[in-house]
Parts: sequence; C-alpha cells; structure tokens
Amino acid sequence: MRHWAFAVAVAMLLSTWGSLQVLSHGEPVILKKPISEFPLTINNHWQGKELGIDREILDVLKLTDYMMRVYAPVRTEPPSSGFKLPVYLYVGYYQSQRTGATYHSPKNCLPGAGWQFVEAQPAVVTGPGGAEVTVNKVLIEQGLDKQVILYWYQDRGRVVASEYWAKAYLIWDAMTMHRTDGSLVRISLPVGTSVEDAYRQGFAFMEETWSLLQEYLPDKRIAS
Repeated sequence: MRHWAFAVAVAMLLSTWGSLQVLSHGEPVILKKPISEFPLTINNHWQGKELGIDREILDVLKLTDYMMRVYAPVRTEPPSSGFKLPVYLYVGYYQSQRTGATYHSPKNCLPGAGWQFVEAQPAVVTGPGGAEVTVNKVLIEQGLDKQVILYWYQDRGRVVASEYWAKAYLIWDAMTMHRTDGSLVRISLPVGTSVEDAYRQGFAFMEETWSLLQEYLPDKRIAS
C-alpha cells in the first residue's frame, strides 16, 4: 500500500513538473554577484588559479555561470596550518532548470570518468553562523589515485545533500516561488599521507570559503 501511495505521489510530481516546463514564468537573474568574480586569494591562506572547462563540456552542461579553480595553501614561516595539498573548487550555477539544463550528479559523472566510489556518506557541518548543514562526504579511487570530495546542492537558499530531495524541492519551489535556479558546489583534493588528513583539509577549506560563497549564490528571495 505504501509503495502504491509513493508511486502515485511521484507520478503527480512528474506530471506537475511537465506542466511547469511548458508554463514558464520567466525567471529573473538573481545571482548576487557573478561566480566568475569569486576571489583567487582567500584569507591570505589560499591562492587560486582558474582552470576553466573545455568548450565541448560546457556545451553539454549548459551552465549559466561557473568557476573551476585550484587553490594552493600559501606557504608561511612558520606554517600557519600545515596544509600541503591543492584543493579544487567547482561551482556550477543554473539560472533556470525548466528546460532540462541541470546539474549532473557526481554519482553519475565520476564513474563515467573511471572513478570508483569507495565510501559515500552524509556529513553534518556547522557553519559560521552556527547553523548545521548536511553535505556529501565521498572517497573515490582510480587505480592508485585517491581523492576525497565534499559536495552539495545549493538551491534557492537551501543546502541539500540528497539528489532526490533536491529534485523534490525544485518542483515545489517552481510552484511556490516561481524559481528553479540552483548550484552544485564541489570541493575535491587528492589523498596525500592519509584519507583523514585530506578530509580535514577539505573541511577546513569549506569553512574558510563558506561565508564567501553566500555572497555570490542566491538566497530564498521569492521571484516576482
């Protein structure tokens, strides 16, 4: 009985989503700042470089705005953090997801690129304001190479780890807020001495960039 009710609910959501794709309300551009203007130097601890994405991939992703950066720890005497690994930061933003342009889940993209998931679990993180958010914490490997990844969906002021909840909120917000904008935020770095050290550096980088990201990504403002 529960499975039947769930199937009906999913069917109703899909039907509603089909109507919303046709009846677009004309969503406004609501990025606070262009993501491409995100600073290359962060707190004098990290120095970044824009890597960009190949045109063929951009044509597939259909992004409204993005950044693909590598940040290296700034060397100081004495060392301020002990971090040595480069950190890769990707943010892909879509102004509208009504016409099929949407973020691609790392769960699908990474295996397609030859990476295997070793572990994947949610992680609860406390932000600078004291609010708790849940992100995905992932370890992947390809041959002898290993990477740790932290990623989440930042959609219309929400931070969501689950792909399924992200899609459900997408439909709900399209109906109630007339908005379908959203972003995928991904922090990744290679594993050096240990997986634990890589995670520690990844979460430290997330903490230092969190408030900055909120200055660029849209909040919960309702579109008119």
